[in-house]
Amino acid sequence: MARWVAHRLGVGLMVVWLVATGTFALVSLAPGDFSSRLSDPRLPPAARERWRRDFGLDRPLGVRYASWLGSAGRGDLGVSWQYRRPVSRLIVEALPPTLLLAGLGLLLETAGGLGIATVQVLRARSRLDRGLTLVSLLAYALPSFTVALGLVWLFSYRLGWLPPSHLLSPAGEQAAGWARRGDILAHLVLPVLTIGLTGMGALARYMRGSLVDEHTQGYVLAARARGCSRRRALLTHALPNAVLPLVTVLGLSLPFLVSGSLLVEVVFAWPGMGQLLYQAALARDIPLLMGGTLLSAAAVVAGNALADLSVAWLDPRVRT
Repeated sequence: MARWVAHRLGVGLMVVWLVATGTFALVSLAPGDFSSRLSDPRLPPAARERWRRDFGLDRPLGVRYASWLGSAGRGDLGVSWQYRRPVSRLIVEALPPTLLLAGLGLLLETAGGLGIATVQVLRARSRLDRGLTLVSLLAYALPSFTVALGLVWLFSYRLGWLPPSHLLSPAGEQAAGWARRGDILAHLVLPVLTIGLTGMGALARYMRGSLVDEHTQGYVLAARARGCSRRRALLTHALPNAVLPLVTVLGLSLPFLVSGSLLVEVVFAWPGMGQLLYQAALARDIPLLMGGTLLSAAAVVAGNALADLSVAWLDPRVRT
């Protein structure tokens, strides 16, 4: 076990380093830089050059990379060029909204996908099964921004029931207690629905196939032969084994919890990690981009390792 952990840790660190190095090279070698975002025509060329010197953009690429890597190795992610604030502080401020949004979205996606798959197996080859198959395939095929814009058009502009964007309304920012929490919940509904609906279809198809496979295994047939009802055999015997692959899916969703959904956060102007990194990419803010990249790569590695450990803990056959 210790060798496995050490091996995974070494491989994970190598993956994070490779991702960070590739991202730094791509961003740095792309045409233009942060100083090119200064679009004021009255700004003299000497001022632009001074900006380049202040941000270290006049130094060779290798020197800039070595400087950034040394600082990151010490835990210093630098200062955002765009916001003039420490990158670590910006990430800490953006993480809670992303964790709240992505966590609720994944909860809805998991509960809805598992419920749909269970109903489909219990009512196999019925009209309900065919209808749910059509709905899940449609939800799986639609892009998240299409679902988001459709929900905003229906519930915000057509019906006027829910706010279309942001975390808080102007009145909610001045409120406190339950009034503030209620305003946040109202703003959460549409983005959470977008994440849940778009992921629910894929998870339902995935779990339906797993449940169908487990439903025909010998231990389920033996339970039916002992007088167990079809529903009880499915829920008591087949479902616990069928959800094992779901653990892997949830483990691989950890990066989504950390980095957020870029399209959903941009459409709903949600102040999370996705929105922060989107703005950093537009501004060519290399320190902020690299900080977000490091966090996302580390989350991918941790999610894979956590999924493997969870499956091994739940299924003794994997450990042997």
